Amino acid sequence: MIKAFGYAAQDATTPLAPFSFERRDPRERDVQIEILYCGVCHSDLHTVRAEWGGTLYPCLPGHEIVGRVTRVGSHVQKFKTGDLVGVGCMVDSCRTCRSCREGLEQYCEVGFTGTYNGPEQDTGGNTYGGYSDVIVVDESFVLRVPDGLDPAAAAPLLCAGITTYSPLRRWRVQPGQKVGVVGLGGLGHMAVKLARAMGAHVVLFTTSPNKREDALALGAHEVVVSRDSDAMKVHRNSFDFILDTVAAPHDLDSYLVLLARDGAMVLVGAPAEPHPATTVFNLIMKRRQLAGSLIGGIAETQEMLDFCAEHGITAEIEVIPIQKVNEAYERMLKSDVKYRFVIDMASLKQESAA
Repeated sequence: MIKAFGYAAQDATTPLAPFSFERRDPRERDVQIEILYCGVCHSDLHTVRAEWGGTLYPCLPGHEIVGRVTRVGSHVQKFKTGDLVGVGCMVDSCRTCRSCREGLEQYCEVGFTGTYNGPEQDTGGNTYGGYSDVIVVDESFVLRVPDGLDPAAAAPLLCAGITTYSPLRRWRVQPGQKVGVVGLGGLGHMAVKLARAMGAHVVLFTTSPNKREDALALGAHEVVVSRDSDAMKVHRNSFDFILDTVAAPHDLDSYLVLLARDGAMVLVGAPAEPHPATTVFNLIMKRRQLAGSLIGGIAETQEMLDFCAEHGITAEIEVIPIQKVNEAYERMLKSDVKYRFVIDMASLKQESAA
């Protein structure tokens, strides 16, 4: 077994704190990774505080991981020692169901194995995530981080990046289409960058007028304050696609009416409470779609990383030491980050050596 060190919560009401544990020794197809950076996702907070239910404690979160390969199993073919790699939201799946066979491991019909909060496929035990110094993962669930991407700013691509890239690709966003992005947070700012790189005309919807300048700088062509009913009416029946990234209950009808005939609105924000009920006539009168999307498969995640490298896209980040992660959670609740916290694991090494 490998001695490991990280930050974990012991229950839903206690802060993250230093935690010693063990990882398995690499098996023949495993990759051992020294974690350099780990992004802080809003779902980390939801899980740690048991807001979605089903949290296993101790809970050591983190699924936006970038690190260096330090050891590989005897049958590993894709990676070698020294490679810069990433690990996202999954570390395993059944690999035999229809979804897995089609490269859609995120929809595994048995249930994928989360990078943290388990359960592991073979033992049923808990999994521990990226707020730690080392992780061991089957090579099939490890991603290659392309040259040219800043390792710290690439970490959020493993969740925020693929969460927004996947629906943009699935609904075939193309040059010249009109695409709306609802919310300018960790997910929203990635959606703006990606949709712009795909050639779309991008409109950012926000409740905060002070986000206009940032949205334009990130690539939005227009910014609409969603509380301005007149500004919203201007865009009725005009969007090919809208990606809703907001992780709080809100009125979906105000955006559905903006879709053109056959337009689609896809939800990727995951609030703890339900959205208000929608009006069915806003769907059937224009054959509109209201759908959801969950991260992406491993092949698509690699495609996203390569796309980001080709277009020079990374997340906008604030790098923090692990010792400030609880403060980061409170700031995240106040939307006080532009636009993703990333933990520098060098700070964890200093603490474990103390």
